[in-house]
Amino acid sequence: MSDANVSPLCAPIACDLFCAVIDNFGDIGVCWRLARQLADEHGWQVRVFVDDLHTFQRLCPALSIGRATQTVDGIVVEHWHDPAHAGDTLRIADVVIEAFACELPPAYVAAMAERARKPVWLNLEYLSAEDWVADFHLRPSPHPRYPLTKTFFFPGLGAGTGGVLKERGLDAARTAFEDSPQARAEWWQRATGGPPPTPDATVISLFAYENPAVDGLLAQWCDSATPVVLLVPEGRISGAVARFFGMPSFGAGAHAERSALRAHGLAFTDQAGYDRLLWASDLNFVRGEDSFVRAQWAARPFVWHIYPQADDAHLPKLDAALDHYARALPAAPRAALARFWHAWNGRGAPDWSEFACALPQLAVRARDWAAELAAIGDLAGNLAEFAKSQLK
Repeated sequence: MSDANVSPLCAPIACDLFCAVIDNFGDIGVCWRLARQLADEHGWQVRVFVDDLHTFQRLCPALSIGRATQTVDGIVVEHWHDPAHAGDTLRIADVVIEAFACELPPAYVAAMAERARKPVWLNLEYLSAEDWVADFHLRPSPHPRYPLTKTFFFPGLGAGTGGVLKERGLDAARTAFEDSPQARAEWWQRATGGPPPTPDATVISLFAYENPAVDGLLAQWCDSATPVVLLVPEGRISGAVARFFGMPSFGAGAHAERSALRAHGLAFTDQAGYDRLLWASDLNFVRGEDSFVRAQWAARPFVWHIYPQADDAHLPKLDAALDHYARALPAAPRAALARFWHAWNGRGAPDWSEFACALPQLAVRARDWAAELAAIGDLAGNLAEFAKSQLK
């Protein structure tokens, strides 16, 4: 890490990224993807401060939860064990990313102000598809006491935002998986202990928060005219699936069948493994932010379980995403998509028959949308370009 007042022009950009894990895997999932991209694709020296190593290790098995400081994939990871903690040695990076308004250690902010060449200070916000995001993206916010300016960096689904995370090799990796029967067969064997399903089956991955709509949907899948193969990564929805099948649990290795529905419990996987799960499926149920973004790059139809907020404050955000994603669809599949998303998020009951009829058109839209989203540029690249423009 650079602790000099002015970094040599030829030196890699040093970046400190601070992440407080509020709930689930989205916070550290986004931060870890961003850190890896900045290091791998832009050559930055990245240090990640994170307060929850146990959650982090689920996504990154190479991490040791017992070490205060370690290096994983060329990135320094600091256990941010106290809000005032700023590392054993106070070093200020060229670029400082405060993820999701987590608030930097006071000593770190004071040292930022003392640096002759002030760092680029970015507040990485949560993803939103709402129109106001473009107006606030890159808006500066002067510090009330120090000669520092924080810039708000907003991910988004439309022009004028920071975009969303996407690695340079992601499309090629997905295509290679799709084009390789051997790779797919090996994935199915590892994930479920058996071969891929027959071509007439609809493969669905289910990653969601607790959801009262799941029982009715499972029952509809049982009544499907064609086979449904359900893949359930270990998580918060697993208990409901277990209860539906009358089982004590539904963890990794679990199998159950009822009429047209065959379900498999999958082990929790790292981020690369989750991408392959999305690619192996015809339809993906996703939740929060990180899996929501990955489902879009998978170029498959998906159903989003947005993080629920009090007074239904999340529903306008859901509708804003639908406005972007569904705008090019004909009226009937657009309405079916909206009704199903709303039902999955607590407004009504999911109608699988109507939604299944729309899947062929949704599959076409999914691939078109991935290309549209890519035109905005990926978040890591957009962030890196902005930071470099401020460091000149």
